[in-house]
Amino acid sequence: MKIIVNDREGTRHELEAIEGWRVMEIIRDYGMGDARLGIKAECGGSLACGTCHVYVAKDWQNKIPPASEDETYMLDEAFEVTEDSRLSCQIIMNEELDGIEVTLAPGSEP
Repeated sequence: MKIIVNDREGTRHELEAIEGWRVMEIIRDYGMGDARLGIKAECGGSLACGTCHVYVAKDWQNKIPPASEDETYMLDEAFEVTEDSRLSCQIIMNEELDGIEVTLAPGSEP
């Protein structure tokens, strides 16, 4: 499986993904070796911040579960929220999401 991540400068990265992992975890782990992919993710995926904010590509929005009330609340803490905004800690990789495309949002920098 893979995910496509567009960094903050617009460069496209194809990352290997592991089923059951949060998109945030995959981006964070790759970001340890490539600063362009760094993501803050302060709460480590416990839905207690908005620092893993990403924009989900239009083609993928209907393929992921809708945001929970808690996620929507935490997105209020994120910068430049749009209708495409999601917290990457709430997107769990599975076969149906193979190839999902996201863009790192402002304010998620480490």
